[in-house]
Amino acid sequence: MPELPPLNSLRAFDAAGRRLSFRSAADELGVTQGAVAQQVRQLEAHLDVVLFERVPKGLAFTSAGRSYHNRIAGIFADLRSATAELKPEPNKVIISVTPTFAAKWLIPNLPDFTAAHPNIDLRIMATEKVSSFYSDGIDLAVRQGSPPFGASLDVSFLFKQSLIAVAAPMFADNGDNPLDPETLAKQPKVHDTHDLWPSYLAHMGVQDRSRRHLRLSQTSLAVDAAIAGQGVALVSRFLVAHDLETGRLVEVGAAWDAGKNDFYVLMPRTAKNNKSVANVLTWLKSRSAEDTQLH
Repeated sequence: MPELPPLNSLRAFDAAGRRLSFRSAADELGVTQGAVAQQVRQLEAHLDVVLFERVPKGLAFTSAGRSYHNRIAGIFADLRSATAELKPEPNKVIISVTPTFAAKWLIPNLPDFTAAHPNIDLRIMATEKVSSFYSDGIDLAVRQGSPPFGASLDVSFLFKQSLIAVAAPMFADNGDNPLDPETLAKQPKVHDTHDLWPSYLAHMGVQDRSRRHLRLSQTSLAVDAAIAGQGVALVSRFLVAHDLETGRLVEVGAAWDAGKNDFYVLMPRTAKNNKSVANVLTWLKSRSAEDTQLH
């Protein structure tokens, strides 16, 4: 197995290759120009390959040097990125949410958060996958379900799973009044992966009599399809509050509290002493309480 070149020589080659100048590389590394040139010469001797051509205005890669630098630069970039992620950043908070929660509630409320906490670097991880607090570096997570979620977690209630049937205004009958269950049962339906329409209609005492169904992978897409007039979607009220206020959607079916599938924010108990995480948690709870009172 070939012996690896000295790390300092590789660092000098990486910097010199990015800048094509020993002087600029020396400024970056905090050493002299001569030291960088010497380290690169040592690397060339170790490899028995010429990496740079010395030209009047600086450096130019040889063919072998360019190929080698492409590989080395990527490795050093990965090392810098890994170190940056590992190094504690007191104002950084990573929150894991579903794409629907991010698109329909969290992002629309970000201006309020930024005004309240301009120094917190809030990073949103929007994924359907259940992220790990430890392996993924998550500080907070919004989850649907019912407690307990784990002995090592602090749990705070955010929103009740209060489902309503919504559609574009063209589906409304008699102004703001919801459709009667029999009429609603005949409307085209927009489904998401939760597929709660059968349970909802059963709760209303009717069977589905739709002739057209549209099935989508995310609730946010179902909402967008409803806005586009593709049918009636079933969604938590707080996720479409803004769309209802602006008239893009209307409520066409009575509310139903599905139960045992409410929204909570989870935090590892070890994060209690992190002021930035605590501030984000407080804001989430306060904002959700305001929305619940308004709607």
